[in-house]
Amino acid sequence: MALAPGRVLGAELAAVFAIFTSQAWNMAFSFYQSLRTVPPELIEASRCFRFSAWMRFWRVEVPFAMPELVWNMMMSMSGGWFFVVASEAISVGDTTVTLPGIGSYISLAIAQRDLAAVGWAIGAMLIVILVYDQLLFRPLVAWADRFRFEQEAGVAPPRSWVLTALRRSALTARLTAPLATVWRMSYRRRAHRVVSTSASDYPVVGRWVDRIWAAAVLILAALALWRIAEFILAGVSLSELASAIGLAAATMARVLVLIALASLIWVPIGVWVGLDPRLARIVQPAAQFLAAFPANLLFPVAVSAIVALRLNPDIWLSPLMILGTQWYILFNVIAGAAALPSELRDVSVNLRVGGWLWWRRVALPGVFPYYVTGAITASGGSWNASIVAEVASWGDHRLEAHGLGAYIARATEAADYHRIVLGITVMSLFVVIINRAFWRPLYWRAERKFRLG
Repeated sequence: MALAPGRVLGAELAAVFAIFTSQAWNMAFSFYQSLRTVPPELIEASRCFRFSAWMRFWRVEVPFAMPELVWNMMMSMSGGWFFVVASEAISVGDTTVTLPGIGSYISLAIAQRDLAAVGWAIGAMLIVILVYDQLLFRPLVAWADRFRFEQEAGVAPPRSWVLTALRRSALTARLTAPLATVWRMSYRRRAHRVVSTSASDYPVVGRWVDRIWAAAVLILAALALWRIAEFILAGVSLSELASAIGLAAATMARVLVLIALASLIWVPIGVWVGLDPRLARIVQPAAQFLAAFPANLLFPVAVSAIVALRLNPDIWLSPLMILGTQWYILFNVIAGAAALPSELRDVSVNLRVGGWLWWRRVALPGVFPYYVTGAITASGGSWNASIVAEVASWGDHRLEAHGLGAYIARATEAADYHRIVLGITVMSLFVVIINRAFWRPLYWRAERKFRLG
């Protein structure tokens, strides 16, 4: 906001940045997972044809990653809607910034306890989601189906009237022809040597560059942590640091329990939807709408029910954390099930593999790498959502759960920057430790044991 002091442009840039960070990592994890699980025969074919690294990237790796990436683009778009409410209405101490948009509209409706306005907001979101589903994502899903990795003719591909119109449009062909020419010219340069992914073939110079880079990153991280520690300890006692760690442990317990429950529910449903293209076309817009549904819109129901029934906020506010992030699991599992080769399905039918054996030997191994990607992003998203979900307000009623999210929310409202930085630092350290100790080994197992080919 300091880039445009006193102007709304700074707040707009801050909101765009917040929404971008809620979208980018899901697609980045998806693409990374695809790059790590490219079938060996595709890599071998690119080496035999002496593809350059540039050509292999665009002719092998990007096409293989495209179907899953499109589904994760849908989830990222919906995840952006989820965080719009938090980014368009910002309160820090006595300063309140509201930007024009549906997010600030929803925030004002909740503050004024206006159920009619909340209903109008939900209707507007539904219309916008249906429009961009028809104009953007349904054509992308139909187009990306051509990149499915199969060796047999699959089921009838999905269709889109927008994609059909673009393919038949002479104007579109003229506009894209220059770009296609330039793109083809970039492929003419062949590799002077075979591009290898083997660690043993990696140049010694490259290994030393990697080590120097890693050392530089570690030094910068250590300096950053030292400066952060100095800033925090200047305004916060060690006892409060221990309290923040305890609150982070409470939030971590909620996140792990919620991820486990969401996995039990959405993995079977995702496999079922992904294996049926007709069902996927029906579920696609509904899932996008539910994923875009902001947790704030359920505050009236949640707060009223908790107050009326005298429930424990520590337990009953927790589901709001997973409301927008559980869909990462569903979308990734759908993408994984849709990517299962038809020959694998045919073999299971021919061998009469069914019941739990089919789940254990075919379905779950096939979608496991995709599930891990979805669970990682759902876990990280749940930590972010805790800042919104552990503090729920409806009119004069305000409920708080004991956790790090509520701690950061209170510090933000009070403009207590020492405690804001403390909360963010503790949350970041917890997320990094969980990733290194749990998700990274699981990811390693997924890419080595359950990759195609």
